[in-house]
Amino acid sequence: MNLTKKNRAQATLDALSKVIPHPETELRYSDEYELIVAVILSAQCTDVRVNMVTPELFKCWPTFQALASATPEEVVRVISSISYPNNKSKHLVGMASMVIEDFGGQLPRDQASLMKLPGVGRKTAQVVSSVAFGDRDALPVDTHVFRVANRIGLVEHADTPLKVEMGLKKVIPRDKWGVAHHLLILHGRYTCTARNPDCASCVITGLCKYYQSTLRLPEPMEELNPKKGSYYCATRRYYFDEPSWRVDRHGIRQLSCPQCDSMNVYVTKTGRTTKTVRDYRID
Repeated sequence: MNLTKKNRAQATLDALSKVIPHPETELRYSDEYELIVAVILSAQCTDVRVNMVTPELFKCWPTFQALASATPEEVVRVISSISYPNNKSKHLVGMASMVIEDFGGQLPRDQASLMKLPGVGRKTAQVVSSVAFGDRDALPVDTHVFRVANRIGLVEHADTPLKVEMGLKKVIPRDKWGVAHHLLILHGRYTCTARNPDCASCVITGLCKYYQSTLRLPEPMEELNPKKGSYYCATRRYYFDEPSWRVDRHGIRQLSCPQCDSMNVYVTKTGRTTKTVRDYRID
């Protein structure tokens, strides 16, 4: 499908809106204090896990003032099941203390000030400013947005979250940045997953450059004999166990035949090609 990036982006958001009727954060919170705490905890951790921990955390320390009076050692005992609990407990106490000491007990509303808080980077600041304060300049890019935007083709050669953010802001109208953030996150979380994307149930395969690339991969080969080797080179009709590697014309590292350097190689147990298409993931 020959589309401009803007048309591809609009068609993507239209299609996703039909299957994701309520694009919003899945973190549970009741005010801006609970939101920033939950977002800090969610870094490299699932929202499900965060939502399991925060009720007890908010019961123990229900305000910035209360959390600022806690010690990291006390907090870490409550959030021990969260990823990186030691660092995050320090960040939470430090964040609350700075809000009290430097911002009069009120969470700052602008991204620059939010990023001064411990544990708050660009993505976290944008999530908080967008969700809590309706900041129309925010378009946060997490691992899901990064992966999905690159796969679909909404951005090109965007190998950092900042490049993805800047690219998306060029092709998505400003008044849709907030909803686009949530649509892309939820699509990446439940359909366009990192390792096993569910392309069979995806509503935007016709728009997705990654999916179109997978369609061009060779069909599986039948009747290969795993006893003769782990791999089969269809060019030389040769079985082998120890492969070589080479970079194809698209810059993708591919497994190759150690005899002829061909990338026309198949896994004998499955009959599937070893060729891969370009993908983008933050693991």
